[in-house]
This record gives sequence, structure tokens and C-alpha cells, in this order.
Amino acid sequence: MTLVELTLFGIPLILISSAMLGFFTAYGVGANDVANAMGTSVGSKVLTIKQAVLVAAVFEFLGAFLAGGGVTQTIRKGVIDPALFDGNLEVLIYGMISALFAAGTWLLVASLRGWPVSTTHTIVGAIVGFGIYALGINEINWTVVGNIGLSWITSPLSSAIVAGLFYYICKTYIIDNDSRFKGLIIRIYIFLAGFAIALITVTKGLKNIFKQQELFVSFQESVFISAIAALLFTFIFYYFSKAKLKQSVNSESQFAYLMIFTSCAVAFAHGSNDVANAIGPLAAINQATNQLLNQPYTLETPLWILFLGATGIVIGLATLGYRVMKTIGENIVKLTPSKGFSAQLAAALTVVIASQLDMPVSTTHTLVGAVIGIGLVEGASTINFNSVRTIVLSWVITLPAGALLSIAFLELFTNLFTY
Repeated sequence: MTLVELTLFGIPLILISSAMLGFFTAYGVGANDVANAMGTSVGSKVLTIKQAVLVAAVFEFLGAFLAGGGVTQTIRKGVIDPALFDGNLEVLIYGMISALFAAGTWLLVASLRGWPVSTTHTIVGAIVGFGIYALGINEINWTVVGNIGLSWITSPLSSAIVAGLFYYICKTYIIDNDSRFKGLIIRIYIFLAGFAIALITVTKGLKNIFKQQELFVSFQESVFISAIAALLFTFIFYYFSKAKLKQSVNSESQFAYLMIFTSCAVAFAHGSNDVANAIGPLAAINQATNQLLNQPYTLETPLWILFLGATGIVIGLATLGYRVMKTIGENIVKLTPSKGFSAQLAAALTVVIASQLDMPVSTTHTLVGAVIGIGLVEGASTINFNSVRTIVLSWVITLPAGALLSIAFLELFTNLFTY
């Protein structure tokens, strides 16, 4: 009898243990990547940590559960070819279990330290380690890995430039001066916020739903839909808030309201996309287990796996997410609503556009770069470079840490369960 054939209450024991590890990894995703959606809102005092946790929990869960399907293909990232395991599915199962354990472990360590690391880089590093151990170094697609490494530069640099530009305009024409262009610029920012919300929702949050319904929406169509939605959003938002606009030239309240909307959209998109980092390997294990046991299987991700991933993300966010929130929102640059909004808007637009151009970007790296770009506009002295150095170091070691942990766990599991 093989390990795959061992059952508990009729359920393969390997699947039960994999589900526990999938939850562990989802917990790490929630504890760390939540900063992408809520760190700037907390740092700029738009939301308290409790309010941010509540808002993010709702939209992260909805994104993960309602729109998080179809992730099995996504998580492979082209790093290794799964067809190489067709004759040895048990190795694939052991490898994915090791990848889950490695990713969850590193994310837990990073979250406890308050390091905002890329969960995608973590799981890719773990799969690279598993691939090297099981297949050999030549079977890894090093071009993909190299492109991911390149994102350490492209992600923060591009978003820093965009965020710096947004904040410079905001500071020059809205915050510091009574410019005659103030009303026009605010309308443009409201439009851009609405556009970013709609574009993220269509291209990120709803893409798996479109795929399941066999609907193809091109990027050009997504842009057109988002522009129409943004015009409607601008009219409604400006109509209901124009009285407050007239109260004070230096009022930050409009940016505070806009940040809440953008945070919800980013949380929904994050839940729908990054749930793959937690449950992608679990979905692959479930499929491989069913194949080995000659049971029917489908390429669609089962609802119980989506629910498990969504729940893990929410619990991780609620119990440990505050540490990374503090790093993003307070430990790099002291944020105000206008600064936080500029960073969040720049990061959102950069990620969506870069994805369409096939540029490798990390949401975490992008947001950190955006916050640094705003600090440069205010003056380099406003940036906590000690914190920045620590963050960059954590980025550099994430890929190798995931790989080494995965190799160690795979060696352990192979020795324990091979008999």
C-alpha cells in the first residue's frame, strides 16, 4: 500500500495533510500580502487596524471564494513542466507538499518580522527548489526565474516614478496652494481612482469568472468598460462630495474617501489572484491524488479548496497582518491620505498595465516603491532607509529561502514516507 492509498474516514491521508499545509500557506498570504491592500490606509490614518482588517477580510474572502478559481495553471508560472511527472505522480505530490510547507514557513517568518515579501516569489522559489531536487537544474525554466528576479528592479522603480508624479501634482496644486486648477485636478484623480478600481476588478478580480463562463474580454474592451465606469464614478463621487471640496483648500478628506474605495478593489483583486499562491499546489495535489486512485477529477478548482484558501487568508490577516501593515504604512515614510492615495493609485495602475505588457512585477515591491517615490518628493530625509534596507534584503533572500526550505522538506518527506 502506498501513502496515497492510506485513508482516514475514507479521505486520502495525503490530501488531509496537504489541506492543512494549504491552510498554513493561506494564513501566511493573509498575514503578509494584506499590506498591499490596507497598509497605506492604516498608515495615513484613514482606517484603524481593526477597520482595515474588517474591510480587507470581507473583500479578500469574496475575491478568493467567488473569483479565485482556475488557479492550478497560474501557480506553475512556467517554472517547471508538469508533464515531466506524468509517470511519477507521487513525486509531484511530495514536491507540492514540500512547496506548501516551505512557502508557509517563510511567509510566517517574514510576517512575524514585519517584512513585506512577495508571496508569488516565495512559492515560485519553493517550486524551483522542488524542481531542482526532483528533476535536475536543467529542467528549470531559468528565463522565467530571471524575469521574476528582474522585477526586484522594475516593480519599485516604475511605481516610484508614477507615485512621485501623482503626489507632486497633488502637493503642488491641491495641498500647498490655492490653485485655480484644483477642481479639475481633483476630478482627474477621482476619474483615475474609478478607472483603477474598475480595471482591477475586470482584469484581475473577475478574470477567473470570465474564464469559467467562457467569456473573452480583451484588454481594450476592459479599458473601455473601465473608462465608462470611471466617468460614472467621477460624477457620483464629485456630486456627493463637492460641498466638502469647498470647505478647505488643504482638506485631505477627499483622498481619504477615495482610498477606502481603492483599498476594497485591491483587496478583492488580491484575494482572487493571490489565493493561487496558497491553493495552487493543493489543487495540483488533489488532481494528482485522484488520478493515482483512478477517481474522476476536473481541472476546475473544487469549492472546498477555494473556501479553505479564503478562510486561511482572512484568519492570517486578522491575527498577524498588522505587523506588515505597520511596516508599509509607518516605517518607510509617514503617510497622509494624499500620500497614501497617490501610492495606492500608482501601484494599482502600474501592476495592471505591467501585467498586460508581460512585464514581471510584484504587487508588494510595487507598493513599497510607490511609498519610497513619495518620500523622495518630500525629501530623502523623510525616508527611513534602515527600514528600506531591511525590506530589500528580505526580497533578495525570498527566492533562495523558498527553494532551500522546499529541498529540505522534500528530502525529509521522501525519507519518511518512501517505503
